Amino acid sequence: MEIYEQIDLNDCGICGGVGCLEEEAIGGYYVACMDCGSHSVLVRFNNDEERLLAAKKTAELWNCGKVILSHPGE
Repeated sequence: MEIYEQIDLNDCGICGGVGCLEEEAIGGYYVACMDCGSHSVLVRFNNDEERLLAAKKTAELWNCGKVILSHPGE
């Protein structure tokens, strides 16, 4: 089963848009809103055992509203 199938994401806490779990090549996950561009922090992992935990932690932060919105002057 793919990691993406094991993670449930709420809608964006800022605009209500769809959140998308993204994996970085450096070994980490973040969630980004497909509409407004807000995002969670990057949660890093070092090996396959930590991969699912990082994805779940990222989703948990996103789902509880820990969202970053970058606007000029913010």
